[in-house]
Amino acid sequence: MQVSLSISTYNWPAALEVCLLSVLGQTVLPAEVLVADDGSGTATRDLILSYQQRFPVPLKHIWQADEGFRLAGIRNKAILAATQPYIVQIDGDVILHPQFVEDHIRFARPGCFATGSRVLMGEALSKEVLTTKNINATLLRKNSKNFFNSLHMPWISGFLAHRYKKDPFDVKGCNMAFWKTDLEKVNGYNEVFTGWGREDSELAIRLVNAGVRKRFLKGGGIMYHIHHREASRGREAENDRLLAQTRLERRTFVEEGLSRHIAH
Repeated sequence: MQVSLSISTYNWPAALEVCLLSVLGQTVLPAEVLVADDGSGTATRDLILSYQQRFPVPLKHIWQADEGFRLAGIRNKAILAATQPYIVQIDGDVILHPQFVEDHIRFARPGCFATGSRVLMGEALSKEVLTTKNINATLLRKNSKNFFNSLHMPWISGFLAHRYKKDPFDVKGCNMAFWKTDLEKVNGYNEVFTGWGREDSELAIRLVNAGVRKRFLKGGGIMYHIHHREASRGREAENDRLLAQTRLERRTFVEEGLSRHIAH
């Protein structure tokens, strides 16, 4: 099965570089990599241009102007640009276990979307990795927090798929995977969400409302999250309100989604 890998980023080329290095180290490469860029400057553009020369698969730069935190919008643009039927979605501040893509491909099921965990890297380790670009999985596992999330045990993934963190709200947007047709059915991300938070949970709830089952990938799909300061949460209350509205009204479809970017 061929997949598109979508990587969202904003003005942190050092993190994006080690993320791209971890993509190059995958046991199974995606068919293409889409960098979903929410308005980064020339340093990120130049980095992507340099890596396009060495990538064995197409590396595409999907960019929108910097008009504040518009993650939902740039993710929708990457979804539309994806040429493969299955989209694995990550953030550009993570380092992937070598079998990350392989795990997601094995875990994919029709009529389902997937989400996974992340391993939190401490500040000192994060600085070291960004400086040395040493992304050895053993080094990362030994020096990171929440050790259980770093255990690669693919034989338990199927058993835990519908038993672990069953609430559709409980997802990590930095580690998700979807069939493109399922995203089209619900019109993708709701672009009314701006600022940090909840756009991933709101999408997951609409997918479940539309009959798409959530599967939680445990024991695989491992990623290491690079330490950074938290984004401003000034929109959190409003985004929580929008999320609660979707749950209450059992919404499946939003107007301000993928269709905004399709020429009629």
